Amino acid sequence: MPAGATAKWLAIVGIGEDGLDGIGAAARQAIGEAEIVFGGARHLELAAPAIRGEACRWPVPFDTGMTDVIAARGRNVCVLASGDPFCHGVGATLARHVDPAEFRAYPAPSAFSLAAARLGWALQETETISLHGRPVELIRPLLNDGARILALTSNGRSPAEIARLLCESGFGGSRFYVLEALGGPAEAVTTLRADALGDKTFADLNVVAIEASCGDGDRTIPLASALPDDLFEHDGQITKREIRAVTLSSLAPRRGELLWDIGAGSGSIAISWMLAHPSMRAVAIEAEADRAARIRGNASSLGVPGLRIVEGQAAEALAGLPDPDAIFVGGGGSRNGVVETAMGRLRPGGRLVANAVTLEMEAVLLDLYARNGGELSRIGVTRAAPVGGMSGWRPAMPVTQWTWSKP
Repeated sequence: MPAGATAKWLAIVGIGEDGLDGIGAAARQAIGEAEIVFGGARHLELAAPAIRGEACRWPVPFDTGMTDVIAARGRNVCVLASGDPFCHGVGATLARHVDPAEFRAYPAPSAFSLAAARLGWALQETETISLHGRPVELIRPLLNDGARILALTSNGRSPAEIARLLCESGFGGSRFYVLEALGGPAEAVTTLRADALGDKTFADLNVVAIEASCGDGDRTIPLASALPDDLFEHDGQITKREIRAVTLSSLAPRRGELLWDIGAGSGSIAISWMLAHPSMRAVAIEAEADRAARIRGNASSLGVPGLRIVEGQAAEALAGLPDPDAIFVGGGGSRNGVVETAMGRLRPGGRLVANAVTLEMEAVLLDLYARNGGELSRIGVTRAAPVGGMSGWRPAMPVTQWTWSKP
């Protein structure tokens, strides 16, 4: 415990739209005994009858460092939060700065719990996501026929934005619920199809629920590591699905890791890497401006808008980037110094995978293999294609792949 800290000096109280009526006696006592009560304007208003100490509104913009709360360490402090403070709430932020031994928590039902209860949905069988202050495109990977989804939103315009995304993705026929002010006297539930919502606005405090239903034009994102090529916009510069599957296997994604995708083309490797888990991060490095724009569009439409895109030539464009856990070299690797620079920046224990379809790049990989070891593979794919009035096997260009792990 930090020096000078007093055990249990902080109370974290979850409060819903029903205010003090919805919290227990211990939580109400914690509010009343606090010298300082922190919270948003709405929280402080809901708890006002119980507050005896100083009421302090959160600063704007919100201070994720919790400076004012930490400065009061050792005094009797209470922090008010919406619902369950540890479900996309301020409790999780506080826990990064305050040892759990120093606080008591009194959670109320989360918005997810309340929404599931109103709809009769089994919460463990429902996808949940927070889109509060985040791009609505993050919901894309969850859209699947029959899926049930609960989404926290940013404001009263968010439901229309989400519905528009569903329509663009072939899920306009989905059953769409907007649950406003859950648990309070102004609670309301609106039910309609996603394609019938239009530009309708709602109360800023709302949760969107979706029973996903796809039509003939759906663009469901499969759970397979290698997505169909036609889900990506590209100009032919794309790691084809079969090669992509082998490449991703060689890259061996692990939770929370950072990938550099050098010569990203369509961004298919970086996007697939990020789709493996919400914690995954990637940087796509691409020299051509039109391809970089195409990567940005693919990342948005496939639900990973957080993909960072750097325009420029490797190795110059790599300067200033955080060191990666894995690197894929798909294009530009035959330029002097590109692979060597990447190898130098790779974290210890990281993996580098480089693919070659040209003789020049293959020569680079043969030299790297001779000098550094690793694994060298030749991957060939043959597809059935028309031959006159019949069918025959047509081989694609073989790919040489070098895989290396940094000691």
